[in-house]
Amino acid sequence: MNEKSAVRPGLDSVVIISSPVSTQLRERSSASSKDLDDAYELYRRQDVTGLDPKETRQVLRRIDWHIMPLLMGTYLLQYLDKATVNFASVFGLREGTNLHGQDYSWSLSIFYFGYLIAQWPAGYLLQRLPVGKFIGGSAIIWGMLTIVTPACKNFAGIAVNRFFLGCSEAVVNPGFVLVLSMWWRQDEQPMRLTTYYCMNGIAGICGGLLGYAGQYGSNLRRYANVNTSVIGHITSGLAPWMYIFLIFGSISLAWATVFLIFMPDLPTTARFLNEKQKIVAVERVATNRQGVKNHHFKTYQMRQCLSDPKTWILFFMSIASQIPNAAQSSFTSIILETFGFDVLETQYLQIPGNVVQFSSLILSGRISSHFPNMRCAVMLIGNLICVSSAAALVGLPVGPDGTENRWGRLVALWLCSFSSVGFSLSLTMVSSNVAGYTKKQLTGAFLFVGYCIGNIIGPQTFIDSEAPFYTSAYTAMLISYCVKTIMVVILYLYMWAANKKRDREATTYGSRLSIEQEKEAIEQGMHDVTELDNKGFRYVL
Repeated sequence: MNEKSAVRPGLDSVVIISSPVSTQLRERSSASSKDLDDAYELYRRQDVTGLDPKETRQVLRRIDWHIMPLLMGTYLLQYLDKATVNFASVFGLREGTNLHGQDYSWSLSIFYFGYLIAQWPAGYLLQRLPVGKFIGGSAIIWGMLTIVTPACKNFAGIAVNRFFLGCSEAVVNPGFVLVLSMWWRQDEQPMRLTTYYCMNGIAGICGGLLGYAGQYGSNLRRYANVNTSVIGHITSGLAPWMYIFLIFGSISLAWATVFLIFMPDLPTTARFLNEKQKIVAVERVATNRQGVKNHHFKTYQMRQCLSDPKTWILFFMSIASQIPNAAQSSFTSIILETFGFDVLETQYLQIPGNVVQFSSLILSGRISSHFPNMRCAVMLIGNLICVSSAAALVGLPVGPDGTENRWGRLVALWLCSFSSVGFSLSLTMVSSNVAGYTKKQLTGAFLFVGYCIGNIIGPQTFIDSEAPFYTSAYTAMLISYCVKTIMVVILYLYMWAANKKRDREATTYGSRLSIEQEKEAIEQGMHDVTELDNKGFRYVL
């Protein structure tokens, strides 16, 4: 094999790997091709001169300009399609589909039952099938499901539709986490992830404006016989709420076709890169010591995933982060109404919270990408803001009708949008700190199972009999944010201790690898060795 550059930009601690380990690795790799990365042939072709920094920057720019718009557009539309029931509710969805009592709440929760059940098969198929084509195909399915939603006339129809919508969208989040590790170095991942994740905030702003326009047009129709709603200008026989699904579903279907055509499955198949640039793209991510992709499922990595403390820390962190999510999404209008705002105000007063989410994600991604080992610290700050905000929601006097201190509680609700910072950066813990492709996709699946459980529990904390105070919901938010904060501290201490232990074991070079041993650590990553077995691996904190 040709000599390879051993420089890892942005990282300054490395570890010794003993020669017996490397000998065993070579013996194992020669015995079975299952250990070799799918991009291994290109990886071997990098010459002795290493990577040219100028060429590396050019390749990164090409990757960013081609891949990031595809991720951002898809993430925006998957959120809009998931949230169309919220937007359509102001146009008569509940009346048009005969939803009564808790039917609307259950229609929101049922989505996550589908999402939950689909996690394991989705993770397996993401490993076995071409990633770009599988995500694009799933996007086509959810676009079609959104389009046919107007055919649902009752709760049973909406429930079935939402269940399968959850199944089809279950591919996006874990798929994108895997895409991150295929295309970007560890230090580049937080900024890219928070950039596409902040599309949730953009979608929320769009939804708030749409709801405001719909309600404003409805008010004018009622009191002045004037129609200013965009949806209201459509005069065919269909109910206005149906057009929300038809329009968003059609856009999603068209975008999914674009994604399917232009999204490469691997750097080795990227049409926007020439042969030399493909080698550079593979070599860049090889320095993560995680490889690019290995499509062989390995049972020993499944066992490691189940016994790894990080898996369970991320699992419980994910549950805790998503229980409060109902207050930030599907129940926001209801909460604002209990604060004493009218229906029109409940729509546009959601926008500042989405602006907070967008801004905090961009800032946290920039800090985490430009300053090494700051991810857990940024997560901790975001979580502490959420703890303080939830404490204000619980502790501020609300008066006999629930409308006292409404502006203080409104600001607290807006600041709870910092919760996206912790969850988004927890995804980079999978993309950056888990190696072995089977182990990585299973760890991601566990995290998103927790995501589903939290989103199923969240709406049930809003108990009708407690309106307008919703004491249980706000208490659940406070407890969840506290648990999430504790989990971040535990995760940091675990990874910090593991790094220090490996540093102590590196007796010859202190906490640093020699160039030859750094190359060996990278080689192990390209042989699909997990981060627990690769002693040259260091956790990004």
